[in-house]
Amino acid sequence: MGTRPGKSLLNSKMEKKQDTLKAGALFAGIGGFCVGFQQSSIPTVWAIENDLAAVETYSANLGKKVLLDDAGLPKSIKDISIEKDGLCPVDVLHAGFPCQSFSVAGERKGFDDPRGQLFYEIIRLVKEFGEARPSVLLLENSPNLRIGEGGSWFIELTNQIKKAGYWFRENNAFELDSFDYTYVPQRRKRLFMVAFATNRFRNGKISLNFSLASSQKDLSEFINFDGSLEDDSYYLDPDNKYYKMLTEKGSTPRSILQLRKYEVRDKGENVVPTLTANMGQGGHNVPFLMDSKGLRKLTEYECLKLQGFPIDYKFPEGVPRAKRYQQVGNSVVPPLIALLAGAIKEKIVQERI
Repeated sequence: MGTRPGKSLLNSKMEKKQDTLKAGALFAGIGGFCVGFQQSSIPTVWAIENDLAAVETYSANLGKKVLLDDAGLPKSIKDISIEKDGLCPVDVLHAGFPCQSFSVAGERKGFDDPRGQLFYEIIRLVKEFGEARPSVLLLENSPNLRIGEGGSWFIELTNQIKKAGYWFRENNAFELDSFDYTYVPQRRKRLFMVAFATNRFRNGKISLNFSLASSQKDLSEFINFDGSLEDDSYYLDPDNKYYKMLTEKGSTPRSILQLRKYEVRDKGENVVPTLTANMGQGGHNVPFLMDSKGLRKLTEYECLKLQGFPIDYKFPEGVPRAKRYQQVGNSVVPPLIALLAGAIKEKIVQERI
């Protein structure tokens, strides 16, 4: 029995629709969101990021999509105008806006903090698009944003998103841990929020039917434990004040020790603690391991792999080591983003008006 012409035409239209989807990026960092969306065949056509070192890493891997000013420097989101900067409409706008204001580890000033107030710049830009606003918003932040300040932060965020013309409620926010849903062995729980434009969708429902990943992970696929690392600068001198703390803690084979001020944490074999933006600064949050040569820090490229970036992702030579660690810690896990992008694509293809 042949395929009905009507069904064939519908499939053709749906395939064309998904092949032309494109995204825009705010707070792009080194491109974690962009890599994830690219893996779901949704290219990011323009990006906003004001940290020069992050822009260098982004551009070296994803091309020159970040907006620059007349002096060739990256522009702050506060200086961006949809019309003046000629930003084309996109199907999805993704943004991992600063989390220091909302995180348990930060000062928890929320929207009273200048960094927290940058959320309103997202809303401003969305409104500047008018009826051509992005069909979907994907936002990312600390899980504490949902419960912090008695829930008032999340209420404010919800109200602002709704006023901008989107379906959004509690069920549109998801706490996801990359360890649970990807091959990445890092424990990294983040809050993801998905909103749908009211002029393009009849509802804001989305289903994230992600399969759980195997909990049996092998750190040796990400980390060199055989002591063949030639750069001795990663190794901790036995006379260092932290050396005794770390070695007294001991460690199971293939485990990562995380130094948090005066405490040593060990998540256990083949599990990596959350990689943070300040892991390249002094003794706070630095991840260590014991290989056959000695006690050393994770390299920045090992951290990049543990974040789920492609094996060929690279740091430009001019980006200092401390900045590299910071860039990884500030990023998202691309394989997890790819799952979210796939669910968003399905919603657009099947339901967008």
